Amino acid sequence: MRQLLLDFTQAPAPTFANFVHGGNAELAHALDSAVKGELAEHVIYIWGESGAGKTHLLKAFAAARRGRYVPGEAFGAGDAAGVVALDDVERLAEPEQVALFNGFNEGAFPFLLVAASRAPRDVALRRDLATRLATGLTYRALALTDEEKRSALAAHARSRGFELAEEVTSYLLTHARRDMGSLVAALDCLDRYSLETGRPITVPLIKAALP
Repeated sequence: MRQLLLDFTQAPAPTFANFVHGGNAELAHALDSAVKGELAEHVIYIWGESGAGKTHLLKAFAAARRGRYVPGEAFGAGDAAGVVALDDVERLAEPEQVALFNGFNEGAFPFLLVAASRAPRDVALRRDLATRLATGLTYRALALTDEEKRSALAAHARSRGFELAEEVTSYLLTHARRDMGSLVAALDCLDRYSLETGRPITVPLIKAALP
């Protein structure tokens, strides 16, 4: 009989505490300063490849600063004010880019945190908007190395109440998608399957649980 999976099996919400810095210590420090109101700048632009932790940081910042996390495709004119963590800014359509540009010029953002896949000079946005977004601090989010991914997965496993064996981590890094979002999702899947079946998390369990 399948066991009932309770809410405590869900992954914890993104926070600064459960973000593995890797090469992003300076970025994490800047965001912490922004949360505390100790940063002179009022805009931070983060760019980097998918899986580097940009969304995690934006959600953590929005929660800590009591702002709003807004995906680029969901941004509307009503979001062009307040403390905003705007993800995938390159997904904004032309009217939304204009709304963001106007809000920025009017000083409607006490703080604006933006993430994109490319640097301001290369991002697919209006040049006047990209220039405005680059007036604060700009950081490239660096993806974790394999060793950093191992540490991050071990920490995530401990947050869910179990220890992750080294052979399980090695198998995931070899056979699963390698971005951290996919690796964490695979680990969460294993945890649920382990609870449902009453079996420990081992390589044979991975082969049974994951497609």
